[in-house]
Amino acid sequence: MSSDIPPEPDSPTPENAPEAIPAAESLEETVPPEQFKSAAVAASPSVEAALMPSAPSTHHWFGLRKEISTPVAVIAGCLSITICGLLWWWTTIGAGEERILGHSQLPSLTETWERIPEVFDAESPERHILDNTIVSLKRVIVGFLLAVMVGVPIGVAAACFPLIRSFFAPLVLFGRNIPIAALIPLVLALFGTGETQKYMFIFAACAAFIVADTIDAVSEVAQRYVETALTLGASRLQIVFKVLVPLAMPMVFNSLRVLFGLAFGYIMLVEFMHDGEGAGGLGFLLNIARKRSITEYTMIIILTIPIVAWMIDQMLYVAQCWLFRWKYGKESERSIPFQATRWLARLFWNPQPPAS
Repeated sequence: MSSDIPPEPDSPTPENAPEAIPAAESLEETVPPEQFKSAAVAASPSVEAALMPSAPSTHHWFGLRKEISTPVAVIAGCLSITICGLLWWWTTIGAGEERILGHSQLPSLTETWERIPEVFDAESPERHILDNTIVSLKRVIVGFLLAVMVGVPIGVAAACFPLIRSFFAPLVLFGRNIPIAALIPLVLALFGTGETQKYMFIFAACAAFIVADTIDAVSEVAQRYVETALTLGASRLQIVFKVLVPLAMPMVFNSLRVLFGLAFGYIMLVEFMHDGEGAGGLGFLLNIARKRSITEYTMIIILTIPIVAWMIDQMLYVAQCWLFRWKYGKESERSIPFQATRWLARLFWNPQPPAS
């Protein structure tokens, strides 16, 4: 009876496994590619997305956090400026009562353009736009450098040592939350109406923000760098000056670049008074135009300030890219000003390799 029952087949072994389970190559030969693909798609919806060719998006310009090309970015910016110019022209077109906005509210493009030669009159330095811009810029640079020289070291020390941070915390909190305009009577009472008052106003307006931004930048350096330095036997000062400060400087410089643009706007608040003759700054020129109801001068100054601030910001951005190429290398490749400076550097400085 036992001889009538066929023996059970042995379990598949590595030797007979290819006979029991076809290999991938044999499956591809026996199953048509269309059926193989349809079976994979039916098995998993995620495979369908991987196998189906991705159709080009019709709204790739509006992709979430997607980069766009430089020409598209330039065109978008020019379109924004064009729209603002058209709105300005439309609201001031006509004469007298035909306008949407009267001359005392907003001058037209033509009226503003006709006044431009007057602000470049070399015989009137008190209203010369370039002289006043240089005066304002000098005040901002001096006051801002003072704030940097004081704020950055304090911020580094406060970020590294909690006791120092606790000591300066009330002063930073006070400086960051006090209205900027409230500092004007204080600096007037302490420093009068001369140049020192302008410098100290910028210093007082920016120092607390520089300290706070430096603390944040140093605090965001990963702790693993500190632990690695400790493992290698570095001292506390070596960790501060060779680990924390170098790694935090890109973020510190970026915050200083942004804050400098704000400081250029702050100086207008204290330039309403001017002792002596000559240029008194853009704020003084703006105050004179307001008192005399010369709205064309007001528009010229309002347009000059962002142009100068943008030029300074681009110069600082180029310096930032050169100083911290290890961090902004990829981003700098899309910057036209940086590419221009690199081209100039290669044009005027192209060292030859030493002859062998």
